[in-house]
Amino acid sequence: MARAFAGEGAAIWVTDIDADALAGCPADWQATRVDAADPEGMAMLYEAVTTRWGGLDVLCANAGIAGPTAGVEDVTLAEWRSCLGVNLDGAFLAAQGAARMMKPAGGGIILLTSSTAGLHGYPNRAPYAAAKWGVIGLMKTLAMELGPHGVRANAICPGAVEGPRMDGVLARQAAAEGTTPEALYHGYAAGSSLRRWATAEDVAGMAVFLASDAARMISGQAVAVDGHTENPAPRV
Repeated sequence: MARAFAGEGAAIWVTDIDADALAGCPADWQATRVDAADPEGMAMLYEAVTTRWGGLDVLCANAGIAGPTAGVEDVTLAEWRSCLGVNLDGAFLAAQGAARMMKPAGGGIILLTSSTAGLHGYPNRAPYAAAKWGVIGLMKTLAMELGPHGVRANAICPGAVEGPRMDGVLARQAAAEGTTPEALYHGYAAGSSLRRWATAEDVAGMAVFLASDAARMISGQAVAVDGHTENPAPRV
């Protein structure tokens, strides 16, 4: 997403809890280490953005963790809270900070990353699915509250996306279900009308579109980027 917006000429400010990930950012980007679920850290982040930039045009609240892969009876409360803390509390804190800047400015774009797990039930991923459903509810409320002030809010709902996080999900899910990551990989692809996984570039392209003037009448929408997947559970 950051690279896609930079390609459109935007000034970029990225955050991550992983300092090593930030170390590879281009020199002209702002980069801050922060835990998306930490209220104090997020407040300090927005103070810094206000001081340096004085405003914010687009927020991409994309921080997330996969959470546990287990039957609901085996998920601990600590695992539940950790997953919702990053995926839902983090989206709330990011959106709250953005709203405080965008509302008085009379405009802005808030993009929250949900998931196709926020559109369907998802076996063995109860905390993740609950968090991603919550993100959509938050987004729709933001759209209603902030729309009269010129702020649009939408949620992007990726399906299975190529990359290391889904590699980890496949490994854990395969262990829990007694199958192989390869079988699950092909099962996810088979569940898509396009018979393939999404890429990070597919998701980033949707973010750039939703932030553009071409999408000026799109708000309050949960937009899937999944090649049309009726249910995110893999067909194995």
